[in-house]
Amino acid sequence: MRRLEILDGMRGYFLVFMLLNHLAFAGGYLLVKVNHAELGFVQDAQGFVFLSGLLVGMVHARRMERKGFGDAAGKIWKRAGELYLYAMGCLALVLAAASLEPALLAYWQPWLGDLTPADGAMVGAAASLAYQPTYMDILPQYIVYLLAAPPLVWLCVHGRWASVAIGSAVLWLAVQLGVHLPVAEGVNAVLGTAGEGVRLRAAFNVLAWQIVFMGGLILGVLTATKRVEWQRVFTPERTGLVRLAVALLVFFLVWRVGFSFGLWPEAMAERFQAYEVRPEFSLVFLANFVALGWAVAWLLIAGPRSADARIRRAADLVGRPFQLPFLRLIGRHSLQVYAFHVPLAYAVMALDSHYGPFGETTKTLIAVTGVALLALPALAREADWRSLPGAGAPARADK
Repeated sequence: MRRLEILDGMRGYFLVFMLLNHLAFAGGYLLVKVNHAELGFVQDAQGFVFLSGLLVGMVHARRMERKGFGDAAGKIWKRAGELYLYAMGCLALVLAAASLEPALLAYWQPWLGDLTPADGAMVGAAASLAYQPTYMDILPQYIVYLLAAPPLVWLCVHGRWASVAIGSAVLWLAVQLGVHLPVAEGVNAVLGTAGEGVRLRAAFNVLAWQIVFMGGLILGVLTATKRVEWQRVFTPERTGLVRLAVALLVFFLVWRVGFSFGLWPEAMAERFQAYEVRPEFSLVFLANFVALGWAVAWLLIAGPRSADARIRRAADLVGRPFQLPFLRLIGRHSLQVYAFHVPLAYAVMALDSHYGPFGETTKTLIAVTGVALLALPALAREADWRSLPGAGAPARADK
């Protein structure tokens, strides 16, 4: 399988589990527990953001080398504009539905917060991306990263990737130490002048989570410009770092199981949770993500060349899901599929609130149907519309 195909499969994998995690049923449901996040602290959003950065680096580094900064920057910034339209489309669809059926506001209040169709100030804050309803938060941060990406890609293309990496690490560390808090207070003070309750609302601190996207972007540029050869970095003989990665994953697995069954004393739990702040992508999440990323990359690249049959089987087992045509299909159109999943999750919450609570079988059927529906925007983008009477040329899947 080609490299981009397996990356599409990975993005599709993360999209499926994001949807499963975002479906809200009264009392929860069992299918969501069949999830890698139950075994540690690596979640789907992290992989999705990283792969997005990786592909930006891979695709636009080559374009920047061939056609210059202006052409690549124009493509990236155009993409940011398209994503803003997707974000506004999700927002408009949810608010329009709430305007037509007021009961939906009550169902969605935990996700919308103080946002209502009648509150112009709050709608304006949401349109500015300052106030982000639940699940409408990945696209805004991705827009910010795309706006910043062109000069960073240029620096990496011209050999200054270490400066980009250092800047990203310092920015992440600044968030961990709270340097951003006075800035957030100032922004909230300004937003508050627009109306009561208007404030910043986001599930992801864009200044902390950038380390995931920028890490992917740097590796993507290094790959595209052939400054790194992954077959040499990951070899069957070099097992020291992968052993360390597995040890870290086992260590955090023990913590995860302990939290699931309430095994840790309160003092220990409080100490651990100080480093487990998801919105700020704190140390626990960063360490887990790097460890799992290294282990999976080693298995996929070095594993098939290993003399140990057990490692070859493990590599095949890990890589097989990413070869599924369904996952590759939705992964090729990941951002459109992500935008589609937002109103889908809101629809399921309304369905459960109005007609539920459902039994476990019904919840599972709804969830599986939701996953299948993720193919709709991907199929629509790949459809050959020329077969329809009076239709023009089909939209290209890579645009």
